[in-house]
Amino acid sequence: MGRTIFLTVLCFVVILFDIYCYYAILAVFKKWKPSTKQFFKKAWWVVNISLIVGVFCAIYLNLFLTARAIILVAFFLLTASKMVMLPFLLVDDLRRLAIKIFKKSKTKDQSRMSDDITTNNPTIEQSNNKIAGEPISRSSFLVKAGLIAGAIPLSSLSWGIISGAYDYQIRRVNLKLPNLPKAFNGITLAQVSDIHSGSFYNKTAVKGGVDMLLAEKPDFVFFTGDLVNNLTSELKDYQDIFSKVTAPLGVYSVLGNHDYGDYHFGKGTSPAKVKNLKDMVASHKIMGWDLLMNENRRLKVDGEEIGIVGIENWGMGRFPKYGKMELAMQNTEDLPVKLLLSHDPSHWRGEVLEKYKDIDVAFAGHTHGMQFGVRLKDTQWSPVQYIYKEWAGLYQEQQQQLYVNVGYGFLGYPGRVGMLPEITIFTLSRA
Repeated sequence: MGRTIFLTVLCFVVILFDIYCYYAILAVFKKWKPSTKQFFKKAWWVVNISLIVGVFCAIYLNLFLTARAIILVAFFLLTASKMVMLPFLLVDDLRRLAIKIFKKSKTKDQSRMSDDITTNNPTIEQSNNKIAGEPISRSSFLVKAGLIAGAIPLSSLSWGIISGAYDYQIRRVNLKLPNLPKAFNGITLAQVSDIHSGSFYNKTAVKGGVDMLLAEKPDFVFFTGDLVNNLTSELKDYQDIFSKVTAPLGVYSVLGNHDYGDYHFGKGTSPAKVKNLKDMVASHKIMGWDLLMNENRRLKVDGEEIGIVGIENWGMGRFPKYGKMELAMQNTEDLPVKLLLSHDPSHWRGEVLEKYKDIDVAFAGHTHGMQFGVRLKDTQWSPVQYIYKEWAGLYQEQQQQLYVNVGYGFLGYPGRVGMLPEITIFTLSRA
């Protein structure tokens, strides 16, 4: 089934849920004033229809990643809430249906007479209900229980802010490379990505994550872009913390789409924008990070070498293509292994797989795992997978690999649900 067909069917089903839940809620809150009912009606349909339209816009239009995240997370959370409510509503409706069928099977004639009488005499209807022992109208208890249960997915957002934003996770990956020189066998590499220092509000927690990284004692470190949200000045309060990230073989970094100031100054050039980028480059030097801007480095151990290639941001769609692989790959022909730092994972399928088959592994970030989803040992899911084919973890196509880190920080929504901040530790080994 194509993506468009799937989404259309999904949204149709969601609309049916919306109608069903809407009338269920109204049935419980019969005592609402007409003005309250009118307000609820407008709010319900404006929110739900807007989210359905927003889903298609998020997938097919070049919206900002933050806007996409807000729309998709809100849509899936509300849909999840309705799905949780559904069993309660179905149980109540099935119960009422069973009562009606039982009464009709007992005596059809009597039921017809009862219906005719109770239409003009509510007192008799109430009396019949008492005799039957079950009310015909929807059970307030079941529906309210459904509403409470449906609130659980929404409450997870609050928990994601309180608990998930700084709950750093160490993920360990054995990276097999057939052409890896013997001297590099067993060497460890750490990757962090998408720090977004402008979003932080807890320096102690941020430092705690850095301490976790340093405790792993990696031989070298990769940072794959988005050090800030918009401006280099956002790094000011955290520069001393990230300056502590060091490794015997060096720390290597590239820029992400947020590091250029495009979202603050616009895509055009200006003196302020140029200065912002210069400050970004200077900040890397101050921290001791080797910033690769369409260039490469030779990493040497015991006389043997591998290549580290780093390019500026290159993304599909509306994201800028500052990266120049032809420049970054110069004079790397003799290197047996080449590791690529490229912020946006879409670059791997958009250019690397087709044109640069000698890239052994690409390291990316950018997606954040949408900061919402499920990530278990053998299973993972997030709304972002409907936008990015490669969005979290290790991917392989023939002899080439890609690892997508879901990020150290957060953007927009100040938390994480399921997709917790990540520090990845790779152990290089010969296949």
